Amino acid sequence: MDSKILLENGTNELEILEFMVDGNSYGINVAKIREIIPYQAVTPVPNAHPSVEGIFMPRDVMITAIDLKNCMQRGESDPSGLFIITNFNRLDIAFHVESVVGIHRVSWADIIKPDATISNSEDGVATGIVKINGKLVIILDFEKIVTDISPETGLKVADVEALGVRERCDVPIVIAEDSALLNKLIVESLTKAGYTNLTHTVNGKEAWDYIDSCRAKGDISKYVQCVITDIEMPVMDGHRLTKLIKETQGLSNIPVIIFSSLVNEEMRKKGEQLGADAQLSKPEIGRLVQTIDEVLGR
Repeated sequence: MDSKILLENGTNELEILEFMVDGNSYGINVAKIREIIPYQAVTPVPNAHPSVEGIFMPRDVMITAIDLKNCMQRGESDPSGLFIITNFNRLDIAFHVESVVGIHRVSWADIIKPDATISNSEDGVATGIVKINGKLVIILDFEKIVTDISPETGLKVADVEALGVRERCDVPIVIAEDSALLNKLIVESLTKAGYTNLTHTVNGKEAWDYIDSCRAKGDISKYVQCVITDIEMPVMDGHRLTKLIKETQGLSNIPVIIFSSLVNEEMRKKGEQLGADAQLSKPEIGRLVQTIDEVLGR
């Protein structure tokens, strides 16, 4: 498949790997995948979460194996199939699936956010749904799956509390984050850190529409002085949002901080090329506060 356009930055496209679990189609962003290997025996871990099959060590790196079928409460997988080995939030994790269908290039604009009839906004593990070749493919929220299994891998809110009492700051900050739970936690954490003038949006398009409308009012600094964005979001992703801000007259000086589970070496290069002022891995909420302090000269 020709994926040259994906080498360009800010195109609002991604590649999705479609795979099967219990006869159903699911998807994962290819940017999260390190490799795909045949299933191999794992060593069970005592008192582990029921969805954790065990650990194994390909190439001398210890990896935790998670049974996706068990995560979705559909029983346990047979000792066969494949491991999709991923890397996000600085974690190497293998997800046990039945088979892989293929890779599809799609636009974030074509990905639909699940509504409340499909999953609770804070508890669901479906981050988006996309129609591919006439078939609906559910994109799973792998960060949520891992955090549910091991809560300490999520946002380290205690890091913000460790900063102690801070002065109130009403500098206007815009947040773009599609996860309802993470959006809420980021807002609560920044509020604890003293930042009280927060506008939070659910995707890059909503954030861009707000920023662009503020630009039309005149003095943008009254409404936006910093933008914090995730990368993976339906409708418009964080890279496209960053590109629009940095290429628009009157907005290019606004600091953009990418706060995402996908900040690996390749994604960091893309963010730098787009002009992002800082890029942080999602668990590091304490570092996010410190970075906001730095870019605002606080």
